[in-house]
Amino acid sequence: MTLDKKQDIDQRLHPRNRNREQYDLNALVQHYPKLEKFIIKNKLGLKSLNFSNPKAVRLLNKAILHHYYGIENWDFPQNNLCPAIPGRADYIHYVADLLSKSNKGVIPKGKSITCYDIGVGASCIYPIIGVVEYQWKFIASDTDSNSIKSANTIAKFNSSLNNKIRCRHQKNSTHIFKGIIKSDELIDVSICNPPFHASAEEARKSSYRKVKNLSGFNAKKPPRNFAGISNELIYEGGEINFISNMISESKDYAKNCLWFTTMVSKQSNLDDINRTLEKVGVSRTETIDMGTGNKTTRIVAWTFLSEKEQISWAKERWNNKASAK
Repeated sequence: MTLDKKQDIDQRLHPRNRNREQYDLNALVQHYPKLEKFIIKNKLGLKSLNFSNPKAVRLLNKAILHHYYGIENWDFPQNNLCPAIPGRADYIHYVADLLSKSNKGVIPKGKSITCYDIGVGASCIYPIIGVVEYQWKFIASDTDSNSIKSANTIAKFNSSLNNKIRCRHQKNSTHIFKGIIKSDELIDVSICNPPFHASAEEARKSSYRKVKNLSGFNAKKPPRNFAGISNELIYEGGEINFISNMISESKDYAKNCLWFTTMVSKQSNLDDINRTLEKVGVSRTETIDMGTGNKTTRIVAWTFLSEKEQISWAKERWNNKASAK
């Protein structure tokens, strides 16, 4: 990836993604001069970034959020997951498109829309993008109390996020909606980037492959270039078990949420996921493909509401007052 000036458009990214054109390195270095020492030359002799270095990735993300999203205060513990922002932004944009299907093709914006972020993490990245791009409100949960504190701090010290993000600690790690979403509380869409490793060893091997591919070097204990603590990366039974539990629990909140969604990193899990969705009796499902660089992933979405109920939901809650094309 060359970064010294804007390059060709990445056709794999969503058309509204602010980073669809590759990063303007000169502008980013102006925001964070420390980023310059991590700039390297690629095989073509062009400027690029050392993506195998966790510090470089962290500084790059700070600069992206400052330059493209106006976020000046974004900091969290070093051992927490440092997200790849373009991919996170794509998820939010595709969810916005999904909501528009219940709203005559118009993307609903503003404080009338509430999004529930399952596993917000210390970086608070999804709420940041959702608030900046669409002015949505967010409920954000996490099983780690320190991540909740960090997300709260980020929301507090960026004026554009004030009073738009409510962070709630999930004290029971076996629950996803229970204990967070109140019985009379309505949310328009839930999002989740679930932990996808079933064990620490699986996470270690994945990190090894990633660093080797980025740097070309072998390492016995390579650093995770995007970091991440255990609850962010590891769940007993892996991604499929987490999503299956989410689907089963979502049935108890069928009337509380218009659309439930989750990221699915492994295509091989789709058949099992679709069988579970059929088993709980959803009204409609959608699978949305997306990708960044060489990585392909997808969003699986489901609703228990009929088409008539979906239209009624949008009319009664959004009323098109806070919507825009």
